Amino acid sequence: MELKLSRPICFFDLETTGVNISKDRIVEISILKVYPNGNKESKTWLVNPEMPIPAETTAVHGVTNEKVANEPTFKQLAKMISDMISGCDLGGYNSNKFDIPLLAEEMLRADMDFDMSNNVAVDVQNIFHKMEQRTLVAAYKFYCDKDLTNAHSAEADTTATYEVLCSQLDKYPDLENDMKFLSEFSTRRKTADFAGFIAINDEGKEVFTFGKHKGKLVEEVLDKEPGYFGWIQNADFPLYTKKILTAIRLRKFNAK
Repeated sequence: MELKLSRPICFFDLETTGVNISKDRIVEISILKVYPNGNKESKTWLVNPEMPIPAETTAVHGVTNEKVANEPTFKQLAKMISDMISGCDLGGYNSNKFDIPLLAEEMLRADMDFDMSNNVAVDVQNIFHKMEQRTLVAAYKFYCDKDLTNAHSAEADTTATYEVLCSQLDKYPDLENDMKFLSEFSTRRKTADFAGFIAINDEGKEVFTFGKHKGKLVEEVLDKEPGYFGWIQNADFPLYTKKILTAIRLRKFNAK
């Protein structure tokens, strides 16, 4: 089944120096852009992360320090990547939890804004886990009856993710071929920031999900303990989380 799209969707996959959203960097990014008319455009870039790639990480994705030594940095690529995904929905495998938050961090470090407020994100892994509980390799075999022979290559994983979503729509009649529905279905918890430090409660209000103020309304905490804002801004939190917290704080000031 082909995707029913009202605007393009960009499936993407990252290979990185590690799994710390705040500290690690992209070493390879692949984007498969699917247009509403069915046309597809694919781009893959190796990226110089400007930091060493640990040997244990290279063992997983095969990208070495030598391989990326003369490649462009993310800051040099950021404008091209931003132009490619601008106005598009995003799709990926475990993308809500990892790829989108890390991409947002890299964009903000490169002084490029990253805003998903008018777009949706479809996480194919979450759909898969709700239905079958497997890995991408198993998902590709289960849904597409193909072997993913080049797993942990960003380009191979991106293409497999797109094909798996199309096959999921064929297999499950309850899945609507609509990006907004798939985004909501593939989201485990509604959050204000990508990393999940600020969640949205049943009343549509932002609440902290960690620490001494876990479960408390963000606006109330910032009102009663203004220093908490400064502590988060100076601590090791993702840049996008800090951006969202700043927006909430400014919104409260502007409402006065």
